Amino acid sequence: MPTILEGVIISTQDFRVNETIRVPEVRVIDHTGNNIGVITTREALQMAHEAELDLVEVSPNTSPPVCRIMDFGKFLYERTKKEKEARKAQTKIEIKEIRLRPKTNEHHRSFKTRDARRWLDDGMKVRVTVRFRGREITYPEFALEDLREIAEELADISVIEQPPNMEGRVMSMLLAPNTKKVAKPKPAAPQPESPKKAKAAAKSAEKAAKPEKAAVKEEKKADEPEETVSE
Repeated sequence: MPTILEGVIISTQDFRVNETIRVPEVRVIDHTGNNIGVITTREALQMAHEAELDLVEVSPNTSPPVCRIMDFGKFLYERTKKEKEARKAQTKIEIKEIRLRPKTNEHHRSFKTRDARRWLDDGMKVRVTVRFRGREITYPEFALEDLREIAEELADISVIEQPPNMEGRVMSMLLAPNTKKVAKPKPAAPQPESPKKAKAAAKSAEKAAKPEKAAVKEEKKADEPEETVSE
């Protein structure tokens, strides 16, 4: 792939540098980015040597070719470093697989679906396959129904990247993590009461408590023994 350096496309495969540039004239861009114009290759090499840099042919298909004065070793080092960083930045999405049979019972299928949910939560893709044996292949609608039910069960965290497809004796479907998951509504936090409402509630509670206190006092009086006067 070509590398773009300050607007000039530089091939990453073959470079002609310094004395390997055989054409009589070149268009030169110096190390500061200034366009010097068309000069002889000898003069361009002299400029590069005086700057203690290299003359690199960056556009060989133009007439005359475009050359740039640069530190060629530094350029190769920086380019290699950028390529390594780009490879590290590439995300590798792993594809897991769950295998079913047309007669897989619902209990066993639930275990498979649980594994698929865990993998999808981890950012992996999941391929769901149903394998047919013997005369089972004459009833593909059963397998198709299973795949549809699994897709519906995992619809909250996944999307169908590849719909159910029949290849030989295998029907498969590919699920990918859903980046736009449906967020569950959070319960509303209780709002604090205003000071006025809190004060009014306290007063009403106090008024309600007064009759209760009076009733308690009356009960206590009724329970007290009456004093008898002996003659």
